[in-house]
Amino acid sequence: MTYSVRVTRAAWRDIEEIHTWIAENDSLENADYVLDRLNEAAKSIAALPHRGSRPPELPRNMEGEFRQVFFKPYRVIYEIMGNEVIIHLIADGRRNLQSPLLRRLSGG
Repeated sequence: MTYSVRVTRAAWRDIEEIHTWIAENDSLENADYVLDRLNEAAKSIAALPHRGSRPPELPRNMEGEFRQVFFKPYRVIYEIMGNEVIIHLIADGRRNLQSPLLRRLSGG
């Protein structure tokens, strides 16, 4: 079964910011490459959403089936709800993501 994938507005902004930063600080070619790989990660989530691990920043008692997959240093953090996967955050995994992740998931 393939799940439908929905990317939140905030996650779209994450993608745009990553692409812009790489294009300005490296090259447009590399920015496009990263964008393509992030798209591939999203497609792989649709096919096998349960393969991702639970983000360690989330409290154990937090409800919801949250998972993450990786590409390069980037983490794609998503939630499985029924037959849908919702991508909430795409960020550089070298950053401390606990505050931004919890804020994003609580709607803040």
